Amino acid sequence: MVPIRIAGAGDAGALADLGRRTFHDTFAAYNRPEDMDAYMNEAFSTERIGAEIRELGAVYLVAEASSKVIGFARVAPTAPPACITGPSPVRLVKLYVSADAIGSGVGAALMRASIEWARGAGHESLWLGVWEHNHRAKAFYERWGFVPVGTETFRLGSDDQSDVLMQFVLSEGGG
Repeated sequence: MVPIRIAGAGDAGALADLGRRTFHDTFAAYNRPEDMDAYMNEAFSTERIGAEIRELGAVYLVAEASSKVIGFARVAPTAPPACITGPSPVRLVKLYVSADAIGSGVGAALMRASIEWARGAGHESLWLGVWEHNHRAKAFYERWGFVPVGTETFRLGSDDQSDVLMQFVLSEGGG
């Protein structure tokens, strides 16, 4: 079993670093370097991650091995679009696992912890957006019971891309 803990202020640098590396490893081959840099510089700054760690009603869940961060999930209250119809929804904003830990159960442990945290915070459904071409991630979410319900635009630097919106009603299983 992969241990999961809630992030503290001192984790911002490690989470920003893992976020940048994982995002780059997953998406760099499909995007222009300047768009990747623009997005990563904004989304994965230590300052931004630190502010997100302090956000009320949200959480960063951290997976570690040998005192090294190998994955994280961020769950946060975000106003859902109309296609998200599950009761009392909360957004699974990110679920990232380092390349060397994929397939080791880290993603599953983070998903279980995200579901447990959402339930404990009084939410009844989770929703997320995943890039339409990220087939591995979409398959992972579908295995957990997430179903596609719509799309939204995701801006990567100067490039508008399409994300599939998926939702999961917690009472229907999982974790």
